[in-house]
Parts: sequence; C-alpha cells; structure tokens
Amino acid sequence: VLLVRNKNEFRALGSKCPHYGAPLSKGVLKGQRLRCPWHGACFNIRTGDIEEYPSLDCLPCFKVTVQDGKVFVTAKKKVLTFPAVPGHQLHPQHHGLGRCPLNQNMMLLLGGGVAAMVCAETLRQEGFTGRIIIATKEKHVPYDKTKLSKEMNLKAEDIYLRKPEFLRAHGIELWTEKEAASVDFQKQKVSFTDGSSQKYNQLLIATGSHSNPLKVPGADLQNVCILQTPEDSHKILKLATGKNLVIVGASFIGTRLDQARLLSTSQDTEETSPQPGATCLGVSRVQLYLQQCSLESPSQYSNQLPFPFQMLQTKGVKFYMKTEVCELKGKDGKVTEAVLANKQKLPADVVVVGIGVFPNSAFLKGTSIARDDSGAILVDLHMKTNIPNVFAAGDVVSFPVALLNGDKSSIQHQQVAEAHGHIAALNMLKKEKQLHTVPFFWTTMLGKSIRYTGCGKGYTATVVKGSLEQQKFLIFYIRDGVVAAAASLDCDPMVSLIAEVLYSGKQISKEEAE
Repeated sequence: VLLVRNKNEFRALGSKCPHYGAPLSKGVLKGQRLRCPWHGACFNIRTGDIEEYPSLDCLPCFKVTVQDGKVFVTAKKKVLTFPAVPGHQLHPQHHGLGRCPLNQNMMLLLGGGVAAMVCAETLRQEGFTGRIIIATKEKHVPYDKTKLSKEMNLKAEDIYLRKPEFLRAHGIELWTEKEAASVDFQKQKVSFTDGSSQKYNQLLIATGSHSNPLKVPGADLQNVCILQTPEDSHKILKLATGKNLVIVGASFIGTRLDQARLLSTSQDTEETSPQPGATCLGVSRVQLYLQQCSLESPSQYSNQLPFPFQMLQTKGVKFYMKTEVCELKGKDGKVTEAVLANKQKLPADVVVVGIGVFPNSAFLKGTSIARDDSGAILVDLHMKTNIPNVFAAGDVVSFPVALLNGDKSSIQHQQVAEAHGHIAALNMLKKEKQLHTVPFFWTTMLGKSIRYTGCGKGYTATVVKGSLEQQKFLIFYIRDGVVAAAASLDCDPMVSLIAEVLYSGKQISKEEAE
C-alpha cells in the first residue's frame, strides 16, 4: 500500500504501477496527480483513475481513517495480494454497461494496436452500449509492441495487453487478419481485402505505421527482415543466433536489436543526413541519439560515437557510420553479403532493416480525407479528420503538438497512441474533449533504461547534467530559450518531474535548467 499525504488529506493506493510494476513511492506527486517514475503513467490519488498513459489499469484505492494522530488503512486481503503487473481489470466504477442488442449504433475501429484498444475500452467505460468492432490485419489481440525488440523469445500470448476473454466480456468484437482495402465515406462503408465490407456510424482509423523497405538490389533475398510482429521477432532471433547479423539503420529499433552482440551497419534514409538516429521512428528518438554527443546542432556531428552506441560497441557491435548499404548479395536465394557505398563488404547471414516508417494509409488513396506528404492523416485536437464521423489516432496521424506551438507532427510513441485513442472515443460520444498530453518515451539497452519526455524537434542548445561516461545523466533540450524536452539515464524520477512541469503549462528557462 502507498500512503500519500497531500496537505492535510491522506490517501491510500496500490504501491506499484500496473504497467510494469514500478514503485510509485519513487514517483512524482503534483497536487492530485501521481506520476510513475519509469514510464510516466499518471493516476488520480483520490480515485486511482488513469490520468496519463501507458498504464491500461487503474490503481486500487483503500479506505483511510485518522484517529488519535494515527492513520488506519482498511483493505481486503484479496486486493492487497493482487499482482502488480497488468491485471486486465477496468476500474470498478468504470465498468460501463457492456453491449445492448437494442442499440444499433456501430463503432468500427480499424487497426489492432493500443490506440484502437484504448478507444474501445473508453467507449465501454463511458457507457456506450452499441456494437464495437476492432478490425486488424494482425493475427493477434493487441499486444505490447515495445517488447518485440527487447525480449525476442516471448510467445505472442505473453505480450497480449488484453486477453481475448477480456474483450468478449466487454462486448468488443475483434476481427483478426482483416485488412481494410478502401473506404467509401459517402456510404459510410469499409471494404476489406477478403471481399467483405462493413457499414459504420462512426469510424476510427488507427492502422499504425509500417517499416520502410530497403530499396537496393538484393533486398528481396531470403533472410532480409523487418521487425513488425511477434512472428518477425521469433524469426530474427532464430536466424541470427550465432550468425553474422547486419542491421541497417541506427534507430532505437536497430540498437535494441544490436544486443545480439553481432554486426551492425548504419544507413540513413537521406544521404544528406549521416547522423545516427536520423532514421528513427519518432522525432524525440532522433534528438536523443544525436544529443548523446552533446552537440549543439545535428550539423556539427563528429566521428565520436553517441553514448548508447559506445555501450553497444563494448559488447562487440561494430558501427559503420556515414555510409549506406548499396547492394545485398546472395547465394541460392539467401543473403550472404552486404555491400556498403564505400565498397566495403560485410558478411551477412541475416539482414534486419530499421530505417524508419511510413503511415499505413495507402487504402485511403483517392479519397477526400486530408493527409500530409508522408501519408499521415491530419487531425485536430479532438482527433477528428476533415470527414464527418471519421476520427484517426496513433502512428497514422499528424496532430497539433502543444510543445511545437500547435504545429502538426507525427509522434510514434505508445503512450501518445493510447492518449489519442482515449480522446477519440470521448469525441465519438460528443464529449468535446481536447487532447492534452506530454509525449513520454523509454527504451532499455543492456540493462540501462533511457527516459525521454517532451518534443525536441528543432532544438538549438542543450544543458547536460551528470556524466555520459559514468552512465548517469540528465539532458535538457532547449528551443527558443526554454526546455522543449529532456532525456535521462539513471536519474529517476527527473524525467517524470519535468513531464509534470511541462504538462502544467509552465516553462523551464535555459537558466533554470542550468
């Protein structure tokens, strides 16, 4: 049990974050909000309700009484022994009403990731009793994609975010291996690749993103892989164990895979940007990697390897920077060699490509839905598109980012996608609720956890506290004289504290950061 005193008020809650079991006693308390030190989930200390993701489950609350200067907490043993890891439980006061056959309203959610799942759960929690369908091209219920590059030997069932029984109990239909082929917005109908179709009253497009393909001769050889699904993860682990592995791309996906301690090469999607990390999945990940060198700007990139790369180098991973793969060669249809632009040849039994992503929105081509040049769907702070009754969320969207003064951007973080799904559901139910979230990202490398919050796009200076060499630091990213983002290693709960300050709308000046 975690006992919290806020002024003269005592509250008792579960002591571990339901997300990954972090000790909340080491978190950040701001007013009624308690923020997890590891991954930034927030809870209301009065109700235990989620106020910020990535946790999908609320905290249990316990009765508190004060007598003769002593605090007494009353709880049921069953609740106290409940596992701290995700328990697949909606908050008791938010169980909603479930499905009612008399309600003919249809909510169709395209995509099987966290955005669609949180949208479906929120619809039920808020009392929607109509039909909810999640249609996904995946084979599985929504799962924790962050585990795919960290624990590659897990079964798909081990990383399910919700069990199939949970979805059935709440009247949420899941259609697997069901990929959207086209949408007729006039008729409010989605057609699928298997020839079937489904009408909707309101539509959520949360189809996520897909790995960029490698466009060089030999890219179609066997054992050239991307990491997108549990099946991909198992395949890469099986193929690469004890073999020569070449990883194309110095993004977080690539560097997490580097823990195979084999062979790595870096390629950037643009020849003009040789910095490692320039190809990674979300803006903040790029900034984090560039800034491990304590650079003032990306253009000053030197030959010194950034800190996470140095960690991997000590474990036998080789880096080839400022170059790219220009050809893959093979024998009997299987890849055997990667040829770099500088003519260097690397033995390659397996090649994993991690050179960024593009939005899964090709099925919308030819429709009137507004998309940017990358194909990302444009939404407002209500997650509404320019089409009536059509919402979008997660990796597939470009949305107004408060920390970028409202400019639109795509941010591919799990926590952001969950926040999108929640807000989309509320507005599908006409609640007129705007998105208010601060991006929070984390990764783990060789047992070390890196935290990141904010949006460092376009930063011009940094303030570094601690030591990169001693693997204990806090970095502030400065834009227009104020902190736009922060990253840390072994400095919990500093990034969660900074996230709370940014969430409150307060600015941290460069001088304050120093």
